[in-house]
Amino acid sequence: MPKHALFGLDRLTRTHKLSAAGIAAAGAAALAFTIVPGADAGQNTSQATAAHVQPVAFSSTVGSAAQTQQATIAKQADASTKAGKAEAAAKAKAAAKTKAEAKAAKERAAQQAASRSTDRAALPTAAKTPVKTYGNNLDGWIRESLDIMASKGIPGSYDGIHRNIIRESAGNPMAINNWDINAINGVPSKGLLQVIAPTFQTYHVNGTSWDIYDPVANITAACNYAANKYGSMDNVNSAY
Repeated sequence: MPKHALFGLDRLTRTHKLSAAGIAAAGAAALAFTIVPGADAGQNTSQATAAHVQPVAFSSTVGSAAQTQQATIAKQADASTKAGKAEAAAKAKAAAKTKAEAKAAKERAAQQAASRSTDRAALPTAAKTPVKTYGNNLDGWIRESLDIMASKGIPGSYDGIHRNIIRESAGNPMAINNWDINAINGVPSKGLLQVIAPTFQTYHVNGTSWDIYDPVANITAACNYAANKYGSMDNVNSAY
């Protein structure tokens, strides 16, 4: 190359030369980067895009799961509420049924009681047999003895009994004979109809006292003996 062509270059200093070389190198590098972007550019772009997109995708997934979970919880709560209401309704229905049954049973019992009361009221009142009483005297003793004799089938009349009592003891229930043959034999005659102990015991009538001095027991046993030996006390007109 002719020297005149490098005239200006000769006057450049070392520093100027280095600067120029650096600028040239930088320009070449820039040109090369512009012409061929290379993998780094694409990688940077992808990384930027991914960095921008990924959070959006993650956020969408989490939100969807939360919504699903909330919907499930809501459904479960609704089902639980419905079940609780159904159970409460069933209990209320059962309680109402029990109450109604108890009320019906009470009403039936009241009706039955009223019916029984009505039935009893409709029944004719049975006439109560008056309790017969007897005077504590000769008349009462004879009448009571006659009723007992009638129930046992022992014959005898008021007059026949009365007549023999007057003759034997004059109506004294404690009368005792201490002088006749019976007394001599150790078995004196006693009571209204003067009965000795062996005879009294043999012809004693059930339902009367075992005391020989008891007026009713004495009369009844004597009449039983007279009926057996004479047919009736009415047929006795003297000591017998």
